[in-house]
Amino acid sequence: MRLRHLLAASLLFAPPLLLTLPASAQQQGQQWFVPPAGQPQGQQQRPAQTQQRPPAQRPAAQAPAAGQRPPAPVIAIVDIPEVQRLSAAFNQVREEIERRRAKLNEDLQGEQGRWREEQQSLAAARATLAPEQLRARERDLQERITDAQRIFRDRSRAIDQAAQTGLQQIEQALGAVIRQVAASRGVNIVLPRPLVIFNDAAFDLTDEISAQMNRVLRSVNMPAEGAAPTEAPAGGAPAANGAPPPPPPPAPAAPARRN
Repeated sequence: MRLRHLLAASLLFAPPLLLTLPASAQQQGQQWFVPPAGQPQGQQQRPAQTQQRPPAQRPAAQAPAAGQRPPAPVIAIVDIPEVQRLSAAFNQVREEIERRRAKLNEDLQGEQGRWREEQQSLAAARATLAPEQLRARERDLQERITDAQRIFRDRSRAIDQAAQTGLQQIEQALGAVIRQVAASRGVNIVLPRPLVIFNDAAFDLTDEISAQMNRVLRSVNMPAEGAAPTEAPAGGAPAANGAPPPPPPPAPAAPARRN
């Protein structure tokens, strides 16, 4: 079942990490590559919500024989956003992912502050340092930024993969619960609520599915914070949640040389 498309809308598509670095910035009459705080550039806005699609149904245990009519449809609906709002497991994943993202942005802003301090120190010492010393310090700063780009990008990818792991467990449990509740009601088709214009309350399985979901799965196992991310699919294939992998941040520009 592709329930992950319905579950991921409010979990994975958070604002992008403040990670990309501008090629250059004009500060104090010199060209520098340290970004100003709180002004990321080159960010691509992700959709706030994915289009909801009905979960794919498993094939029947035995298909009707040729010429035989399928059984009469017995339809019910479920509100997936309401189920996830009431789900203890989903809220656990959401809160943990939000905490990890906030910590990552806090660390990034602290590192950017150290870069700016080093930039100001270089600007103050420009008149007293020999050209070779100045170029050496500029190269050191550039290497620190390049290394930090890689580290923060890997941390961001690890957070996304932790969210994927949690969603996969929720998806499997929710699919089983929907089938179980539907079978107990004699239902053979379950539709997401946004596809239905009008329905009688008796056709809505949301409350029953939510209660059963919390009995079946109240928490999920997620990778520990700081765990190394696995390699992305070859060829730039989309991630399992249907979102394209984030583009790598641009390399810092070479520091300006003195005449």
